[in-house]
Amino acid sequence: MTKARDKKTALKFLKKTMKRHGRPHVFVTDKLRSYCAALKEGGAAERQETGRWLNNRAENSHLPFRRRERAMQRFRRMRSLQMFAAIDASVFNHFNSERSFYSRANFKKNRAAALDEWRQLGAA
Repeated sequence: MTKARDKKTALKFLKKTMKRHGRPHVFVTDKLRSYCAALKEGGAAERQETGRWLNNRAENSHLPFRRRERAMQRFRRMRSLQMFAAIDASVFNHFNSERSFYSRANFKKNRAAALDEWRQLGAA
């Protein structure tokens, strides 16, 4: 969640994570060289594992994002992200009716009903 992805930032992240969760047996990271440099400085370079198929969120960051995850990338604070997600989920569920499951006429009728309900909620 920072703009810089350098050794200093990686070291800060690793220290903060280890302080909170303890020292792990293995560090699974992506192949970014700043993690390797930070782990060398921390004395844990031999415990780093990098691999395409390891269970690692950083390696999966190149995969296509779902619509909601794409919107969440804008946030820098966890609190504002949680507030957005709580509201976005209810609004999305209210308006998202899979168009491919209905005929065009039924889809337009359901969408109009959802908009009417939304306007009533907004007026209250």
